[in-house]
Amino acid sequence: MFKRIHLIVLDSVGIGAQHDAADFGDSGAHTLKHTLESHPVKLPNLARYGLGCIDTLPGVECPDQPEAFYSKMSEVSQGKDTMTGHWEIAGLNIKKPFKVYPDGFPEALLDRIREATGRDIIGNKPASGTEIIKEYGEHQMKTGDLIVYTSNDPVLQIAAHEDIIPLDELYTICEKVRAMTTDPDFLVGRIIARPYVGDSKETFKRTENRHDYALEPFGTTVLNALQDNGNDVIAIGKIDDIFTGSGVTDAVRTKNNSDGVDKLLEVMDREFTGLSFLNLVDFDALYGHRRDPEGYSNALKAFDDRLPELESKLTEDDLLVITADHGNDPTFEGTDHTREFVPLLIKRGGDTTYGPIRDSDTFSDIAATIADNFKIEYDTHGESLLKDIT
Repeated sequence: MFKRIHLIVLDSVGIGAQHDAADFGDSGAHTLKHTLESHPVKLPNLARYGLGCIDTLPGVECPDQPEAFYSKMSEVSQGKDTMTGHWEIAGLNIKKPFKVYPDGFPEALLDRIREATGRDIIGNKPASGTEIIKEYGEHQMKTGDLIVYTSNDPVLQIAAHEDIIPLDELYTICEKVRAMTTDPDFLVGRIIARPYVGDSKETFKRTENRHDYALEPFGTTVLNALQDNGNDVIAIGKIDDIFTGSGVTDAVRTKNNSDGVDKLLEVMDREFTGLSFLNLVDFDALYGHRRDPEGYSNALKAFDDRLPELESKLTEDDLLVITADHGNDPTFEGTDHTREFVPLLIKRGGDTTYGPIRDSDTFSDIAATIADNFKIEYDTHGESLLKDIT
């Protein structure tokens, strides 16, 4: 039906607490509503698409005739992290959540890291990435120790000054730690290299040389199915990291949300058959975890401003799908992701009549829709939405 599907994940842009949010300590969370209440901005293009028809949102009207199909999706997997959300979008159901380390990592693991790297470790606690380099950055510059920290997500992050531990060495260290943490005793979803620069705690800032080392998906995703059937799968942003390259035919790196949109526009100018898959991480990494609703709102506005550029590239053979992978309410307690419904907005190239479609009981309805569109046999617990949008 469509030659190309362009899938955009607005990382953490949730649209209200899920029915099981209380099980995750997230009752009352609502990323979009609370962000827009805290720092009002206009989102006229997302409003045109029907975002304000999914749920009542401050300043986002529900038009009489929306210009996209709209609904919301529930997550069934037992987690609210980036990998779980993306893997479910790609067709999996993660029934056992990844391990988290609210009290830091066990000494047995830290000893392995020390032995493998020849470097000592500082930190080892849940922390904001910007705050922990303020706390330990000067010490790290003097000693060359590794700043190891985590969050409420299943991640082990290693921060190091680029002038003290060069990027190649930091990446090698993270690769070694990745190998150590596939063991069930120390299972971690992602290892993240977090380089920074600056001369003092007042000037330290993280660079765009972040690199994620994820576990391989626990099963066959629709990305694999597409690739196996001769289709293109173009991963833009951290998608390649999230899937460890599995099922990816081309990977395009990005620096930030704006660069991510730029790269997608370039991909849309290419001739290909299959899927382009973009993650826009700034909502989550820069504003959600840092509990910065103003920054979050401004990032939403910046994306909204660029939607017409994406629309201008759509042909009758194109389908644009916009969704999210979890919530991260910047007004909520703590710094963790929030268990929320996610919006689903779908726009076709060419003219059609748009409106509401059924809500999805799993993010994997997207995977089922992709497989259905490309006439690929792919086994997932999701149900295709293709008949609802054609």
